[in-house]
This record gives sequence, structure tokens and C-alpha cells, in this order.
Amino acid sequence: MGEQLSPDEKLHLITRNLQEVLGEEKIKQVLAERELKVYWGTATTGKPHVAYFVPMSKIADFLKAGCEVTILFADLHAFLDNMKAPWELLELRVQYYEQVIKAMLESIGVPLDKLKFIKGTDFQLSREYTLDVYRLSSMVTEHDAKKAGAEVVKQVDHPLLSGLLYPGLQALDEEYLKVDAQFGGVDQRKIFTLAEKYLPSLGYAKRSHLMNPMVPGLTGAKMSSSEEESKIDLLDRKEDVKKKLKKAFCEPGNIENNGVLSFVKHVLFPLVGEFSIKRDPKFGGDKTYTDFEEVEKEFGEELIHPGDLKAGVEVALNKLLDPIRKKFESPELRKLSNTAYPDPSKNKGAGKGNPKVAEEDELVPSRLDIRVGKVISVEKHPDADSLYLEKIDVGEAEPRTVVSGLVAYVSQEALQDRLVVLLCNLKPQKMRGVESQAMLLCASIEGETRRVEPLDPPEGSSPGERVFVEGYETGKPDDKLNPKKKLWEKLQVDLKVSGQCVAQWQDKHLMTKLGHITCKTLKGGNIS
Repeated sequence: MGEQLSPDEKLHLITRNLQEVLGEEKIKQVLAERELKVYWGTATTGKPHVAYFVPMSKIADFLKAGCEVTILFADLHAFLDNMKAPWELLELRVQYYEQVIKAMLESIGVPLDKLKFIKGTDFQLSREYTLDVYRLSSMVTEHDAKKAGAEVVKQVDHPLLSGLLYPGLQALDEEYLKVDAQFGGVDQRKIFTLAEKYLPSLGYAKRSHLMNPMVPGLTGAKMSSSEEESKIDLLDRKEDVKKKLKKAFCEPGNIENNGVLSFVKHVLFPLVGEFSIKRDPKFGGDKTYTDFEEVEKEFGEELIHPGDLKAGVEVALNKLLDPIRKKFESPELRKLSNTAYPDPSKNKGAGKGNPKVAEEDELVPSRLDIRVGKVISVEKHPDADSLYLEKIDVGEAEPRTVVSGLVAYVSQEALQDRLVVLLCNLKPQKMRGVESQAMLLCASIEGETRRVEPLDPPEGSSPGERVFVEGYETGKPDDKLNPKKKLWEKLQVDLKVSGQCVAQWQDKHLMTKLGHITCKTLKGGNIS
């Protein structure tokens, strides 16, 4: 990459779409002799969001220009910044960042073999680096350190000493990574100028600095990992993307602090090169734009409705996110996501980095104890004509008693000796005085007349055989589902019947070792 480009062409690629460059003349001197060495660092704190596509697009430019690019996962910085990442979670956060950033780069066609990835603690705990931290601390004033980190380090009434160390360490990274330039957001400008001021005092060269603009969040302010409503997570479902965009600040004709419009400018155009909207012909019809200025002009003149702008962004954004979502469908990466970022609202222990607690809140279908059963007997419920009372063999010493509402849909004769599919780890519930010890899983379609069919295991199945979701074969079911956690309810919303009458969870097949779980006719039905 970059071999056929002149130094001027390389400089154009390196600096295009940047808000500011410090030390451009030095970059020109380097390019006249060799390829530029540049690094981008990211503190492994909150989950990366869609604004991270802005630096990713610049990294693509650097590679096209032939630069040697290093990506630093700044785990120690994450801890120093008011302990945004607990020490116990540092390694998990680094693993998560590496996986998700590699997935982002792959989604926009950036070759990973041209990049170098490094973790901060791989070199920041060395004797030499630590000595330089002390040397730098003897030169930098408290005022300069606080000023440098004002827009990056979390500001609190009683700041920790660690936050004052943060800017100095970022400056030292330039020397220890042996780069010519550091790349970051314009919010890091004061850290960059601190590095330019103090590195020469340690006998190290002054580096150049490349600064991206900051993309406003959906609320109009800076897009932030710590403000849920301001950002779209890289793993947000399509429904979540739609919901967040619908609530986003996007006032008609207002082109200032408009997070939706800024996303088109700073993310979609650099990565895709065009932007399309679909609308009714009476409002101008569908249109594809090839430069942002036209989009901005028409939105400012209220020729583009906010709803049409949001709908166009939704389509384009989901195309970028789909490969990342797909990669994180694997059980291993789902587990990594849940353990690196345990939900503190669910359990305080998870917030302290307790992987066991995090696993207990993990939303995965392997926690459901779904089995093949065989109906041994079926009769009407003694106190309810609309309910069946069934005895079902699920591979245990005694059959389980199951109460179901299938009277209106399936005859007793059709159920007798039939193989069925049951959820066996729900808390038993009394139904008209009889305790139901499992749930018979059925497909259903609502309409003028409701239709219901029990799910069918593969032919030749035996009572007690486990039913699993493709890709989740190895997980262990909970002994009993905690009704307060509503795990079944959360997982059940993604259970559907495909167009081929195969039961699925999030488009993955429900199976036994013999084949797929199916129903007879209810294509596209729900499962409950």
C-alpha cells in the first residue's frame, strides 16, 4: 500500500478530513525519506460505539498512504482515568476491545495484517518506562497536568492523583512506541501539546499530531460511552438502532450540533462515499447524494425531512454493523461481552468484576432446559374444560405432570403417545389447583382464528434428549430459572418458526442430535 503514491499524495490521504494537524512540516520531511509511523490509542473503558468508525476510516487512509500503523489498547490509562475500568476487568476489556475493533476494521475492508496491536501494560510497567514517569513527574506542574487532561480525563470535585498521571503517560507512549505521529480526537489537543512541550526535556524527539473532529452524539453533545442515550453501541440490535435514532435530536433545518447529520458527514461519507434516502415521490422521491455539502444544504433548507434523514442513516448504519453483530453471535464472544461489561444494575458483584455473577445474568439459550418428551396419558383437567392434564416422560424416573391449553387446537387422540418438546426448568405453577411441572412448547399464529401446533422433535428421538440452539450446544442449563430474572421471557421473544417450519432462536435452529425441531404448517409463527 502507498508504494505508487507521491509524498504529496500520501500527505493528502493522511490529513484529509482532519480538523487539525500539528507538525505538518515534519511529516512532509519523513514522507520524503520513508513511510510515516503513526499510532492511535484507545483507553479500554466503556464499550466502543459507532463514533469509533471515524478513527477507523482514518486508519484506512493511513494504510492506503503506506503508513506503519500501531493500535494501542491503553488498559493502564483506563484504570488511571478515575478507575473507569476496575483492575479486575482490565484484561477482559482489552480482549473485548481487540475483538470488536478488529471486527470494525474488517467490516470496512481494512486488512489486519498491515496493523500492529499492542497492550499498554506490555511496556508501561517496565523499569525504563516507570523511571521516565518519575522523571516526567518532576517536570510537569499540577496545573499543566490537570489542564492537559481536562477534556479527556473524567472531571470530579476531588480528583485522584492517577488522573494527573494520565496525560504524561500518553506523552511517553509516543517515545516507547517509536512513532513519528500520534493520531486522536481534537479533544486530546492539550495532551498533545503537553507531549510536544515536555518530551524534548527528557531528551526525546517532538512528535507530530493528527486530530479528528469530534462527532456529536444523538443528544447533540459529544458521543460518549458513558451516556447510553447519546450513542449507538456496535452490538445494538436493529430495533435498538431504530429506537435510538427515533429519539435523536434532529430539528428541521438545524445543521448545528445535529448528531444524525454529523454521522452522515464524519462516518458514512468517508466510509461509503454516498448517502441515500427513500421517500414518497410527492416529497421529492428517492435520492442518492455523492457529496455531503448537498445533504447539508437541502436539510438546512428543509428539503430533507428529519424522518427521512434518520431512515437513511438507519439503513446505512445497519449495513456497517451487520458483520460485527454476526461475529459476536458466537457463544465465546457473547460470554466475553457479558463478563467484560457486567450489568451493575443487576448485581453489585458483577460490577466488581465477578465473572461467576456475570455468567448468572448471561442471556443465552443454553440456560434453558429444553427436552424431548413423550405423552404417556392425556385427559381433560378436572376443573377446567379448556385445559388438558398430561403425563409426559422426559427421561426421568417419574413422568412429569403438565397442564396445557391445547383443548381447542389438538385432540386427545392426536396427543396420545406423541413426541413433544418441553421447557423443564421453569418454576412449577399451579393451574386450577394442579401443579404443572413443565411447559409444552408450541408454535402459534394469531389472526381471525388463532392456530396452535405443538413443536415436533426429529423422528426417532427419545424422551429426555436435550434440545439445543445451534451454536450453543455446550452450555449448561440452570437447575431452575429465577422468575424474578425473567430469563425465559427475554429469550422467548426471539423464538420464531422459519419459512421452512423450523424452530429458531435469533435465526439459529433448535435441534437435537438427530436434526431440527419443526412444526407442521405454521410458517413464521411465534413459539411459546
